[in-house]
Parts: sequence; structure tokens; C-alpha cells
Amino acid sequence: MRYRLTFIAGLAIGYVLGTRAGRERYEQLKKSARRITENPAVRNTAETAAQQGRSYAGKAFHTVSDKVGDRVPDSVAQRVRSLKDRTSGGTAGDDWGTSAT
Repeated sequence: MRYRLTFIAGLAIGYVLGTRAGRERYEQLKKSARRITENPAVRNTAETAAQQGRSYAGKAFHTVSDKVGDRVPDSVAQRVRSLKDRTSGGTAGDDWGTSAT
């Protein structure tokens, strides 16, 4: 019984100390990540990559939809047409890169 209580006490103390150290490290990592994402160079690079990704995805979408054409079921074709209509007016309506602060 004495060994069991010693083990449980050690386990409890280790858990408390470990969670405290883990929480401090988590806060440290969170602060570093926030600092990196607020860096203007990183934000500009991410925005450029997102715009290029949207551009390539749009080109691929139109190429595939033009080649597939009538060989898909009507329900899928209607969804593709609705997506095509929604994105053909310029930019898609996403808010990537906008700041909520």
C-alpha cells in the first residue's frame, strides 16, 4: 500500500509539473507563430501563393469541365455549371488574406 501511494503521489506531481511546463512551451510556440504570421513579408508571400493557387485551380477547373462536357451525370453537370457561373465574374468570393483585426 505504501508503494502504491508513493507511486500515485509521484504520478500526480509529475503530471502537474509536466502540464505547467507544457503549457509554457505551448504559449511560447503560439507567440512565435503569431509573430511570424504578422510579418509583412510572410503575409505578402502567402497572399501571392493563394492568388496563384486560385488562378491555377480556375484554369484547371475550366479545362477539365470543357473536356469532360456531357459525359457526366446531369446532377454533377449542374453543380459544375453553377460553380463556373459563380467564378466567371472575376475573383471568387473568399476572404483569404484579409485581416479581421
